[in-house]
Amino acid sequence: MHFPRARVPAAFPRLRTDGRRTRRRNALIAVLLVGLVGGVIGLGAIATNTMGAGRLFERFVAKVDGFLAGPPPPDRVTEPTLVVTPRPASPSANPTPTLPPAESGKPPPTPAPTPTPIPRVAVDVDILKDHEAVFAHELHEDWCSPAGVSMVLAILDKGAPTEARQRELASRIHEWETYSDSHNLQWGPSAMVKALSAYGAVGYRVVAYETRADALRGAASAISTTNSPAILLAWRGAHTWIMTGYRANADPSVFDDAKVSGTYILDPWFPWNSSIWGQSDPPGTFQDASEMVRNFLAWKRPEGLYPGRDGNFIVVQPTVPRT
Repeated sequence: MHFPRARVPAAFPRLRTDGRRTRRRNALIAVLLVGLVGGVIGLGAIATNTMGAGRLFERFVAKVDGFLAGPPPPDRVTEPTLVVTPRPASPSANPTPTLPPAESGKPPPTPAPTPTPIPRVAVDVDILKDHEAVFAHELHEDWCSPAGVSMVLAILDKGAPTEARQRELASRIHEWETYSDSHNLQWGPSAMVKALSAYGAVGYRVVAYETRADALRGAASAISTTNSPAILLAWRGAHTWIMTGYRANADPSVFDDAKVSGTYILDPWFPWNSSIWGQSDPPGTFQDASEMVRNFLAWKRPEGLYPGRDGNFIVVQPTVPRT
C-alpha cells in the first residue's frame, strides 16, 4: 500500500523445501528468476535503486504465491463501505424532555428534571499514555497494514506488536483479500477489518466521508465513545495511520459541528523518509491541520476504480466500546 522509497533491500529470502506444492512453487520461481536476474543485470540495476533487486524478488515471490493459491473463494464477502453523506447528526447537547399525554381524569405526570447543559469547551483527547509501547515499524515498505493492525491489537490488549505478530498478519492476507477491497489482491481497509476481528477486535467498519472535516469528526467521535483507535487511510489510500486522539473546539461526540484541528498519530513508516511524503514523525506526534491536509487525502488508487471510496476520505472506525 505504499509508494516506493529509496533504501537498501533485505537479502533474498530462502526458498522453502517442504511439500509437493512448495516444490512446485520453488521450481516455478527458479525458472522465472533466471529471466528476472537477467533483466536486472541487463538494465544495469543496482541494489540501492528505488525498488532494489531484493524487493523486486520479494514482490515476485508474493505474486507466485498468489498465483499458486488461486483466486479468493467466491463466497468471500468484502466488508461493505458505509458512505456517510451528509454529515450524521450527533445527539443534542441539551435535549428537551418530552412528556406522555395525560390520561383522562388523572393529573399530568411530573416533568423530568432538566438535564445540566453540557458545556461547549475545547477538548484534547488521547487514549494512549505510552505510544512507544504499542508502536510497530513496518518491516517492509508495503507492510503498513499488518503493522497498523498489530498496533491496534496492542492498544486493545490483544497481543504485543512484535515482529512475529506482524509477519503472521502479513502471511494471512490471502484469507481476507478480495478484488473489490484491493484490486492488487493485497491489503485494503476491508481486509484490516477482517484481520482485527480474527484476533478478537470486533466491531470495526469501513466508513467513507465526503469531506476531510467530516471524516476527522467521525473518527474522533468514535474514539471518544469506544475508547478505541481509528485507522485513517492516508496518502490517497496508499498508507495506514493509526489515530489515537485529537484536539477539537468541542466534544465531537456531543456537538455535530465540532471542528477537529488535528490528530495524534502512530505512523508505521517511522523512522523512514519518503521521497514523496517527506520525513515520518515519531509515535504519538500531533499532526496539525496543515499536516492532515497534506497527508490525509481523498481515496484515489492507480489500479482502478473503487465505487463508494473514490473521492471520499476513508476511515476504519471502531463501533464497539472497549471492555
